[in-house]
Amino acid sequence: MTDTSAVRSDGLTTVHDAADVLSNIPDLRNLCRSIAMAEVVMNPGAYRCYSFDAKWSETEEIFSVRNGSGDEFDIVFSPAGAYIRGFDHESPMSPYADDSVWPGVLDSVPEVFRACVQEPAFTDEDMPRVTFCLWRKADDDRWHTGRIDFPTGSDPDGSEWMLDLLVDPTPEVFKSFAEDYYERPVDLEAVRHIYEQGRLRQDVVVQLNPDVSLSDVTKVAEAMGYPA
Repeated sequence: MTDTSAVRSDGLTTVHDAADVLSNIPDLRNLCRSIAMAEVVMNPGAYRCYSFDAKWSETEEIFSVRNGSGDEFDIVFSPAGAYIRGFDHESPMSPYADDSVWPGVLDSVPEVFRACVQEPAFTDEDMPRVTFCLWRKADDDRWHTGRIDFPTGSDPDGSEWMLDLLVDPTPEVFKSFAEDYYERPVDLEAVRHIYEQGRLRQDVVVQLNPDVSLSDVTKVAEAMGYPA
């Protein structure tokens, strides 16, 4: 079994802490789909922070996050389980600091997820863009990470701020994110409906964005596998 014990200074929040609180794979998949769907309604345009593709490959779904400033993380859902990799471009653990991945981050990734480690979309000239990584096989009872000697400082791997909507899976957290990012009020009950995987309806869409109709977001919802 992978050793997830932390080797760090007191008070640091790292990927090890995230591993302790993340939901199981089915619940996390639904949460990711809901986050992406809620943002689609908020912003049906081309650029969004959160996206979900139910047909990333013949056997895989992917939840992707891009903030437009070079920070990103992805969750690949597959029959094997789930693989999470994140990259905080300002982290002292960035592989660009000395052209190598921080020791321990990827060393213990099981063979079943090695294709994700080497996935071209997650690498730069064969070097993985990663500052934190988690994985969970379909039959595992918890999330795993590597054993890592973290640098000093707050949130050294970027996982605390990048995974905030996942480690606190409540509609209120999405509402806070969306109101800050889009600078407009967000209807909590509409978000709650989507977080509960409720069927997407015209009234729910209008509550989140009066300038958008159900037909505007239906195709995207279908591509996500969200009930529309």
